[in-house]
Amino acid sequence: MTFTTLSVDASGPVGRLTLQRPERLNAMSRVLLAELVEAARWFDAQPGVKVVVVAGAGRAFCAGFDLHDFVEPDPDVPIREVADRGRRMAEAVTDMRALTVAAIQGRCVGGGLVLAAACDLRVAADDAVFSIPEVDLGIPLAWGGIPRLVREVGPAVTKELVLTCREFGAAEALGLHFLNRVVPAGDLAATVDALAEELATKSSLTLTATKRAVNAATENLATTAHAGADADLLVSALHDDESRAAGRAYLARQTKG
Repeated sequence: MTFTTLSVDASGPVGRLTLQRPERLNAMSRVLLAELVEAARWFDAQPGVKVVVVAGAGRAFCAGFDLHDFVEPDPDVPIREVADRGRRMAEAVTDMRALTVAAIQGRCVGGGLVLAAACDLRVAADDAVFSIPEVDLGIPLAWGGIPRLVREVGPAVTKELVLTCREFGAAEALGLHFLNRVVPAGDLAATVDALAEELATKSSLTLTATKRAVNAATENLATTAHAGADADLLVSALHDDESRAAGRAYLARQTKG
């Protein structure tokens, strides 16, 4: 399978899905979001793959949604369709038959954090930095991100991280139980590979059954069933004067920085 914004490998029981936009810190364009859905379905058709390592090429895991796609929209793709692609991406990754292990280095921002949350296990380098800047951008956290975070870190912490938009490091993310492990940056690849290989020694039936049982239980805790409405809220924010002003101010501060 050939993609333009990511690469896939299924040559053994451990597969690999790597975001390949390092020049944009693997920011998720509308094309990348669509290809992530296709890649998830492709892996489901590879019966020999038990575990998939999800990673980002270069110095970042993922810088979130690529804002250039809003600045330079595709006239053939309605804005709501673009807004909803993130939800479909997260659901496709969550629903993959194989276990998924996110290998997180560098920046993990906004939609990138949603992608990580959609994975079954998460291992980060000790210098990884997380943030959820959507509210400062004048838009809500969409893509089913709220219920996914509530499942992992609880409602109060979710509110704080989403509303303050503050950065937090790997050690804090581990303490909040968002991460399974934190390792020195130089050991990230080897640690994730060892974990994936260990998991791949187990039977596909028990791996898949356990994953589905846990996912079913978490849906009862905080369902993503209503995440389709996130796209409508996002589009509304793009037409709200106060929200748009907040977004412009945030981008101006980032440019000066």
